Amino acid sequence: MNIRRAVEADIPRLGELLLQVCRVHHEGRPDLFREDGRKYSEEELRELLQDGERPILVAAGDGGRVLGYAFCVYQRHRNEGSFNDMTTLYLDDLCVDESCRGQHVGQGLYQAVLDMARENGCYNVTLNVWTCNPGAMRFYECCGLKPQKVGMEVIL
Repeated sequence: MNIRRAVEADIPRLGELLLQVCRVHHEGRPDLFREDGRKYSEEELRELLQDGERPILVAAGDGGRVLGYAFCVYQRHRNEGSFNDMTTLYLDDLCVDESCRGQHVGQGLYQAVLDMARENGCYNVTLNVWTCNPGAMRFYECCGLKPQKVGMEVIL
């Protein structure tokens, strides 16, 4: 497995994986997520690939097929009220193809995210995970992540 920055040729495969993520979220919260939606359009993906503040990593198998991705965002906090100045690498989205789960693709991607954060002087790596996705929650807990804050809701 090779972990690298995503390139334009990866866009169709990224789109397929984005649909997989949306289906998982739709199954857990059909009131919030469309079954056939995706987080980013092809044009938005092209723009993200050019944005140095929003790196996308992919895990490619032996034949070059993209097995998973990690969308990241550098968040630079400076002079924000009571918070200390710091740079955070926000893990916006991580997906492993459903046919490859359990083969350490996610662990490899997550480790690459940590390495990138360290290399770029980040204080921490943060992410959000939907409670309707217990598999993702278990994965992140196994990676050593701990809750930082909790989002709550009431449906009216």
